Amino acid sequence: MGMGRETKLSIAKRAAQEVEKGMVLNLGIGIPSLVPNFLPMDFPVMIQAENGILGMGPEPPTGEEEWELCNAAGFPVTEGKGISYFDSAAAFGMIRSGCIDMTILGSLEVSSSGDLSNWIVPGKTIPGMGGAMELAQKARKVLVVMSHTDKHGRPKIVDQCSLPITAQKCVSRIITEMAVLDVTDSGLMLTEVMESFSVEEVIRKTGASLIISPELQA
Repeated sequence: MGMGRETKLSIAKRAAQEVEKGMVLNLGIGIPSLVPNFLPMDFPVMIQAENGILGMGPEPPTGEEEWELCNAAGFPVTEGKGISYFDSAAAFGMIRSGCIDMTILGSLEVSSSGDLSNWIVPGKTIPGMGGAMELAQKARKVLVVMSHTDKHGRPKIVDQCSLPITAQKCVSRIITEMAVLDVTDSGLMLTEVMESFSVEEVIRKTGASLIISPELQA
């Protein structure tokens, strides 16, 4: 069973706390695209998209959408202060040259070493990889937002990815509806447990060993 909108919004709200002033930020489709809704008005961040926009704002109110103003997933957005437009080649040039401070991506699996699998389930037809490969390798920080388990209840945080890998050892932090986990040189560290969940529940629903942050052991 998929996540409800309220759960997705709660993950996006927590992810918005990771955004720092002055960042150039790229957002993937799905939950990442909800993050601008939780940034303060006039927050000094420039949101970039592969379709050729730098400076997007949050979702427009219902009925006020402009069909030609959308993000890389085709969903309507608003114009932020200082917005600029360019072609996709320039957009990918920004990404490949390391100009993106942080990308927030969804994922199908993340391994304990930070490998990202987020573009295909074998046997299913999809439009393509999009910008995930470039973003995962070239953004200065990769933040993943996703459900802790799949629709069958299987862990999406695992020792080794079983799905095709988008990029290796690229993820630095994972935010789910249950927890916040950091990828460290020593392994996955559980740093935060969301309200209504327990450390034990997170451990049980994670398919990899976890280091428990000293702050959670207090």
